Amino acid sequence: MIIRRQGDWLAAKVGDELVMMSAAKDLYLGLTEVGARIWELIETPTTLEAICARLQAEFDVTAQACRADVEAFLAELQVDGAVSIDQN
Repeated sequence: MIIRRQGDWLAAKVGDELVMMSAAKDLYLGLTEVGARIWELIETPTTLEAICARLQAEFDVTAQACRADVEAFLAELQVDGAVSIDQN
């Protein structure tokens, strides 16, 4: 599974959070500290496994919880058109 950023999203840090905007979609998103970190990690296409490995090293989270939370978060970003997920 390869995750890639998609679209014309502009992002700005506000404290530990990230505010994102897509003019084309007329959509605004607010990401938590962890969500902002995931957005940073997918600056270049990467795998779900690589994202979870980094998050587990940086945050107090189990492998199972991390994978479930990251998959759910990426699914939301995919619905909003911010990422594409290649299942190959």
